[in-house]
Amino acid sequence: MFGNLGAGEIILIVLVILILFGARKIPELAQGIGKGMKEFKKALKDVEDEVKSVDKPEDKK
Repeated sequence: MFGNLGAGEIILIVLVILILFGARKIPELAQGIGKGMKEFKKALKDVEDEVKSVDKPEDKK
């Protein structure tokens, strides 16, 4: 996920985030990101289902 980032760089990034947002805001940010990812995955699944239903011919009786 982090590619070529070492432990030192990750620690530095975490410290900068703590300084910028504060320890109280981080759970709120994480919750917001989680909700956004959940909505994105749901929308992606809906689109995939719609594409599959369009590709598949329906049986007409």
